[in-house]
Amino acid sequence: MASTTPPIDIGIPEAQRLQIAEGLGRVLADSTVLYAKTHGFHWNVTGPMFNTLHLMFMEQYTELWTALDAIAERIRALGCPAPFGGATYGQLSSIPESQGIPAALEMVRELVLGHEAVARTIRSVMVTADAANDQPSADLLTQRLQIHEKTAWMLRSLLEA
Repeated sequence: MASTTPPIDIGIPEAQRLQIAEGLGRVLADSTVLYAKTHGFHWNVTGPMFNTLHLMFMEQYTELWTALDAIAERIRALGCPAPFGGATYGQLSSIPESQGIPAALEMVRELVLGHEAVARTIRSVMVTADAANDQPSADLLTQRLQIHEKTAWMLRSLLEA
């Protein structure tokens, strides 16, 4: 029996939809790795700044967790499967795993670098979304970029002497 599902026709050619979805998959991978790192740091932070960092990391991983769904759903709306799984994210992400459990300020430094990495990935995908006149993807990416840049700034401020 033939499928009765009509082809996707949202005004973005298939090649561009696939290119945007691939880029969003990299944003999803970066965001997932950063989520896991932030959550792990929340569990394992110690030292004089424990309470401050423990609570800050919880706010950050909660925000990231919510964002994952929005990114994955946009990929699906473009007609592509959302990537998943640790090995897949490891291949797609630009954020390295932590080696062991770093000291509190090293955690902060790693998260600064992680948020900046996501920002760079987002900027590279925005070019494609803009070129395709894909306002929903561009809007999502703009919102995510604002959050990652602000979070990087706030974390970086903790490292300044």
